[in-house]
Amino acid sequence: MGPWHPGYPCVSTGGGPLYFFNSLLGRMVMPLTGRIPVAVLGATGSVGQRMLALLDGHPWFRLGSVTASERSAGRVYGEVARWVLPTPIPEEVAGMEVRATGPALEERLLFSALDASVAGSVETEYAERGHVVVSNARNHRMDPDVPLLVPEVNPDHLDLVARQSFGGGAIITNPNCSTIGMVLALAPLHQAFGVERVNVVTLQAISGAGIPGVAGLQIVDNVVPFISGEEEKLETEPLKILGELADGLVAPAPLTVSAQCNRVPVVDGHTLCISVELGRAVSAEAIIDAWDSFRGEPTALGLPSAPSRPVVYVDEPDQPQPRMHRDLGNGMAVAVGRLRPCALLDWKFVTTSHNTVRGAAGGALLCAELAVARRAVEGLRDFKGGSL
Repeated sequence: MGPWHPGYPCVSTGGGPLYFFNSLLGRMVMPLTGRIPVAVLGATGSVGQRMLALLDGHPWFRLGSVTASERSAGRVYGEVARWVLPTPIPEEVAGMEVRATGPALEERLLFSALDASVAGSVETEYAERGHVVVSNARNHRMDPDVPLLVPEVNPDHLDLVARQSFGGGAIITNPNCSTIGMVLALAPLHQAFGVERVNVVTLQAISGAGIPGVAGLQIVDNVVPFISGEEEKLETEPLKILGELADGLVAPAPLTVSAQCNRVPVVDGHTLCISVELGRAVSAEAIIDAWDSFRGEPTALGLPSAPSRPVVYVDEPDQPQPRMHRDLGNGMAVAVGRLRPCALLDWKFVTTSHNTVRGAAGGALLCAELAVARRAVEGLRDFKGGSL
């Protein structure tokens, strides 16, 4: 399975492989064949587990290695992982030997589910060795030459990779789990009308705290109105994601975000209550149409993890809700609802998205798929099967 539409005209190169014209990219491309071997760093954590589940049977990527801390290295994954997902550990993973994080890996493409306390230097070292690292950690997100990628919103930011000084390696980052849900809801409005100010209050699921997560006596029958570093991420990351790439750098979007973040007793699915001030007066119908018509490059390219509709508007007065809507688009779509006028800004609405799928592991997979489809990273441009 590849990203190239079967209707694209193709030409032969003197008995060599067929090349297809991708009208979206405006150039001839060679279709992807085979599966790319990948490794997951920090594979025993909650995001790492979700990554392994999503990689099981993935049409483009083949799991080759899993890594964890020294205390788990050399042991069988099924014995050391405290598995928290409702689906079983994939069979090929359960018997896999866990490798230490840091030493050499054969796989060129690495998915990092490492904790931020160790991710920064480890990811840099792997990139300097020539690996392509797609990271869920915060450490490199705001580096000027590192893409902070929501593939439907800012695919052109992949061009930043060319400015990186890792030799054949690269780092690509996935935003904060709440940022992704908010940006997917804001991007259609920003593109159509301009977004100038945003106020957001989050109700974040406990799975976002990782394993072992939030203590039961702290979260049951309670709301915790503080998540370390979360508000700062929501206030800064959208400016880079919605910013424009010019002369090899991202000019931050000229908008202001104020955020308040809360941990609530929901297992999966972040809910955000958002108020926006737009660049011009618009109707509710125009806003809903902007959401309904929004697609993006991943959908146009038919990437394996791309939802057919990245943003889904729901019209019931008491929706969206995490339990009902977190799995839309296999967990990769954002549900938006309760659109109504705001007495302080212009409009207010509610979004719900799956924090460990779209907001973490699935979002990282989509970033990697886009990098492969765009031939954006050296070493992944000419993959034709076998090993890299």
